[in-house]
Amino acid sequence: MAERIGILTGGGDCPGLNAVIRAVVKSASRLGWETLGIHNGFEGLLEPVSYHRLDHREMGALLTSGGTVLGTTNRGRFSAKTGHGERNAIPREILDEAKRNFEALGLRALVCVGGDGSLSIAQQLFEHGVPVVGVPKTIDNDLEATVITFGFDSAVACATDALDRLHTTAASHNRVMVLEVMGRYAGWIACHAGIAGGGDIILIPEIPFSYDSICRKITEREAMGRLFTLVVVAEGARARGGDFVTQGATAADREARLGGIGSAVAGEIGRRTGKETRVVVLGHLQRGGGPTTFDRLLCTRFGARAVKLVQEQMYGYMVALRPPDTSAVKITDAIGRLRTVPVDGDIVQTAKMLGISFGDE
Repeated sequence: MAERIGILTGGGDCPGLNAVIRAVVKSASRLGWETLGIHNGFEGLLEPVSYHRLDHREMGALLTSGGTVLGTTNRGRFSAKTGHGERNAIPREILDEAKRNFEALGLRALVCVGGDGSLSIAQQLFEHGVPVVGVPKTIDNDLEATVITFGFDSAVACATDALDRLHTTAASHNRVMVLEVMGRYAGWIACHAGIAGGGDIILIPEIPFSYDSICRKITEREAMGRLFTLVVVAEGARARGGDFVTQGATAADREARLGGIGSAVAGEIGRRTGKETRVVVLGHLQRGGGPTTFDRLLCTRFGARAVKLVQEQMYGYMVALRPPDTSAVKITDAIGRLRTVPVDGDIVQTAKMLGISFGDE
């Protein structure tokens, strides 16, 4: 029987997952290996085990398609994070069952594609004796040890396109338009899209904001004849001294569901300034659709390098982008270290030089 490897996609979906699957399957086939796709993340390793054999000759269409043909989940018996990112140890009996089924499938190694939560699970499996290799995925771009995660560029492209469209309607009606974007506790999407899309105010988790500062910026623009304003709000942004805005009660075994800060900001701006204010929440539009050209290439590089790590038996490692090349870093160097936007870094300073407000002055 040919050597076998497994691959699964965990956590939230994003553009590029299928491109990674394609690269792994095609690269493995060149070595004479079979690839089994595990369904619905790590849950597929538990009874009833769910998987199917991936044929390298049927991978062509996956390069440009969004989502994941394997399915994914961020809930269930494998929950590595709860609340606002607190760690959760996977029960030993769950790890035992996953390891038994991994061995029963005759797998040489398991390629785990995911963000901080999924890679935390992968690390626990590795420490439990399962040979794993990681591939970093998250639109939030908040994972340490790699310059960028795949899915981020595609999410930024979606948010930037939305700002381009909101710009014309805001200018036509002299409105304040508030765009809420994803990113959880990091403001990477908000910053990149806000700058690229011509935003006037960017609110991110790293810089607590004040409504006085926001309204002052809007008033200043009015005085210069700029009668509309574009506000980009990261879902994890907070008013100075305030808390995260969440949707509904948080289940004991799940992370808090951020969202709603856009409506709060829009309401307060309207009340304080009297300006007609509208809010748009991009939500899962940022996760849907096909990957950008950048992400297609990055995913392909990551997938091919992951197979090379398996070939070299570099288990417990993750593929990372360290320009100009991909490299291998320990999974432990990537997880549990939230990568946030440096408040004194080039991105924020570039925005401020352009006159963009972060609501902090």
